[in-house]
Amino acid sequence: MDFTLSNEQIELQDSVRKFAKNELTAVAAQIELTGKPPNKKIIQKFSDMGFLGVNLPQKYGGLGMSNFEAVLVLEEVAKISIALAFPVFESCFGPALAISYFASEKLKEKTLSKVCSGKMILAVAMSEPHAGSALTDLSTSATISNGRVLVNGTKRWCSGASHADAYVVYCKMSNEQGANGIGAVLIEKNQPGLSFGKKERHMGWRGVVSADMHFDNISLPLENIVLPAGGFKKLMKAFDLERCGNTTMSLACAQSAFDYVLNYVQERKQFGKQLIDFQAVQISIAEMKMKLDASRMLLYRAVTNTNSKLPTVGESSIAKCYANEICREVTGKAMQLMGAYGYSSDYPIEQKFRDSWGWGIAGGAIDIQKTNIAASLIGRRFNQRN
Repeated sequence: MDFTLSNEQIELQDSVRKFAKNELTAVAAQIELTGKPPNKKIIQKFSDMGFLGVNLPQKYGGLGMSNFEAVLVLEEVAKISIALAFPVFESCFGPALAISYFASEKLKEKTLSKVCSGKMILAVAMSEPHAGSALTDLSTSATISNGRVLVNGTKRWCSGASHADAYVVYCKMSNEQGANGIGAVLIEKNQPGLSFGKKERHMGWRGVVSADMHFDNISLPLENIVLPAGGFKKLMKAFDLERCGNTTMSLACAQSAFDYVLNYVQERKQFGKQLIDFQAVQISIAEMKMKLDASRMLLYRAVTNTNSKLPTVGESSIAKCYANEICREVTGKAMQLMGAYGYSSDYPIEQKFRDSWGWGIAGGAIDIQKTNIAASLIGRRFNQRN
């Protein structure tokens, strides 16, 4: 078992790191101030660099690399900015992968080349006012009538709502109860009948737009069906890979906070010596490093031990849950080590701390991941309703 990256992977990682540091740092600072998501010019740069669809097939404009290489690219961008990394996340781990694995060839050709070229930003719309963790309680409906799909309902907490160009929308597509009735459709932003609520204001994630979505008798061609009723399990298989994207974003947030504070404790002096010379600081730094390394190994395991190129629910949930928890802990310790400087918005750690809390809520809350882990150990799902 070899835990070292190949020369090609190191070169890929280094090239993305240099690009992100040199060309995205100033953009990231501006996004944090304004809350505006990355513009089309940045998205086009990402496309030119090959960051969009790293693990999508080459025939659609992707690089055709593995999920592991996609992790390497996403982490380096996310170290600079969660908002700037979001288009990469959505193209490599989000709804684009559900289309790539499960949609018809016609729908793949219609969307994936646009995603890779930067002409289409995709987002996923799953949660509803009364269906978050209880995702099989969806009420948004997609019914087939006269050769068209009619969509009605409301979605909540969609990251990318009103900013993305198209949405993979989870819907109830038959009268069957629970997962058996759920599928997904693709809805483009300019579709008549689609409207958005007010933009949400969150603790962190500046530049990641979130809003309610309202569907009023939206009429779609049948080719926009990503998966029909009964496709929920397949959607969740793709979502296992999305959890690895969430894990990577968490890890990047924590790693970048650690990198900053490790430099800080070697420069900052108190009582006539560097902070790193105090044993309590040494212990904190060591604990942070151990947890970061453990998190990275769990992530790498999840994306390399794949079944049909998709991670298992157990391994992806373990990776996500651990990364979500240590991200909060590492950014919190970084803030404490910096004292008032860590709490000041003139320095990056308070932003990292705010951003860290979102990942343990998005993509399946931490405690939901723990029930997934337990379920994977005994080979059955738990009925939370009884």
